[in-house]
Amino acid sequence: MLFDILKSRRSIRKFQKREVEKEKIDVILKSALLSPSSRSIRPWQFIAVTDRELIQQLSLCREPGSRFLSGAPLAIAVIADKDSSDVWIEDASIAATIIQLTAQDLDLGSCWIQVRERFHTEQKTAGEYIREVLGIPEQYSVECMIAIGYQGEEKKPYEESTLQYEKLHFDKF
Repeated sequence: MLFDILKSRRSIRKFQKREVEKEKIDVILKSALLSPSSRSIRPWQFIAVTDRELIQQLSLCREPGSRFLSGAPLAIAVIADKDSSDVWIEDASIAATIIQLTAQDLDLGSCWIQVRERFHTEQKTAGEYIREVLGIPEQYSVECMIAIGYQGEEKKPYEESTLQYEKLHFDKF
């Protein structure tokens, strides 16, 4: 059940030295293509990276929050054509979430690495750096990268008793 997947999905930053099978990568990518988008424009595209050298380069996209990516066997860059939709950020974010939930359903761990509005250096954004590393055309913006792999750390699922029920409202605030 999706609720159980949501409770068990945690941000995983340590991965086993084990490749993600092509069949699982294909399911994750097909799931991303099924993501809802505003007016079905589907401005997003996805770059699955399994090349160790490229992953190492991508792990340097921003300080310090992306270094753990170097230990992941799979990185997926979530990009979107910023000129094709005024809500490309939302559409790309939805797709990234679908990627993470699908990975969890396949017994894989994942962690979102925020790229948009983050910096590689004072002069270069993290998105510009990733665009150069992956050869992404100028019309595309990088929303995030998702690190994926077999979990190398255990984290307890969320407990319903710790949910912030005070943030739920019915009919009116």
